[in-house]
Amino acid sequence: MKYVEEFNDPELARKLLDEIHGTVTRPWALMEVCGGQTHSIIRHGIDQLLPDQVELIHGPGCPVCVTPLDMIDKALDIASRPEVIFCSFGDMLRVPGTDRDLFRVKSAGGDVRVVYSPLDALELARRHPDREVVFFGIGFETTAPANAMAVHQARRLGVGNFSLLVSHVRVPPAIEAIMTAPSCRVQGFLAAGHVCSVMGTAEYPELAERHRVPIVVTGFEPLDILEGIRRAVRQLERGEHRVENAYPRAVQDEGNPAALRMIEEVFEVTDRNWRGIGRISGSGWRLTEAFRAHDAEHRFDVSGIRTEEPGACRSGEVLQGLIKPTECEAFGTACTPRTPLGATMVSSEGACAAYYLYRRLDSRPTTHSPAPLSTSRAVHKETNPVG
Repeated sequence: MKYVEEFNDPELARKLLDEIHGTVTRPWALMEVCGGQTHSIIRHGIDQLLPDQVELIHGPGCPVCVTPLDMIDKALDIASRPEVIFCSFGDMLRVPGTDRDLFRVKSAGGDVRVVYSPLDALELARRHPDREVVFFGIGFETTAPANAMAVHQARRLGVGNFSLLVSHVRVPPAIEAIMTAPSCRVQGFLAAGHVCSVMGTAEYPELAERHRVPIVVTGFEPLDILEGIRRAVRQLERGEHRVENAYPRAVQDEGNPAALRMIEEVFEVTDRNWRGIGRISGSGWRLTEAFRAHDAEHRFDVSGIRTEEPGACRSGEVLQGLIKPTECEAFGTACTPRTPLGATMVSSEGACAAYYLYRRLDSRPTTHSPAPLSTSRAVHKETNPVG
């Protein structure tokens, strides 16, 4: 706990907040890319402690949330087949498809199992050679190495009844898509530290230069996020636009070489649909030809899937940072964690779930208070804060 608690120190948090308040002179809009960062921001009330001029826009950084509806429906189709053991992480079971979710498939007799690693699914395939075992491989670059390793091991061990339903997405093309959208208001990014711990930072300088935005790699604890905001605001005030690594305890510029080698061997870049956003060129991975025999989309006939998003759900606008969750008419009424309309309410990293869980139920704008420490201390206490 020592190494977590030191990044929750309220006195250090107040010093960082004072620096941010003392630096900012005009309005700036920053986007945190990762859903884990969004939850930390809302849980600790970080957005309420910032100056009025600093707005945090929640980005599409939740892997469950951006998994496209057609891929969810393909998973539901495959999981319903009697010969299949369908394996997934638990956070995918309640994500709604067009007319059901994996829990409903399971209750109807489908063999749907929660596992904690794709290697657990591979072991199931070894123990059940008479069944087809499929692992739902979703996520950003963070989960790609483990999924690649499972497929690599399946081929090496000759486990022919194991396959991967791949729905991996990549962060840099998403940043490119956000910055080139006509509605974009983002002026700087907080990049996800766990993604960069795998991939490094090599893809970001070109984005920062081309779009003239600072990109600060940061972590997930309150001090990590505040330090990332401080650095991004400082760059914006100075007219700078470069990549900074504010998470050096976990991120090296070169990333994780072993993980990168595994990804490059097993996956190749492809276009990918993002739920609520649309198709982004070069934003995903698929299995290479050498591993295509373990691709569940090729193994099972799931063509012709027709999808339909719920009309009342505005999660696509939330994922694009166009609205806050409380601006959706269904939020907290028709759409709750028990009756979710979209993935942003289901996922443990979804922005809607964060707002609901930490009781941000009012759509009225929050009054930010600039700063005496006594005010900061009071707000901290109210919002389940740092420390």
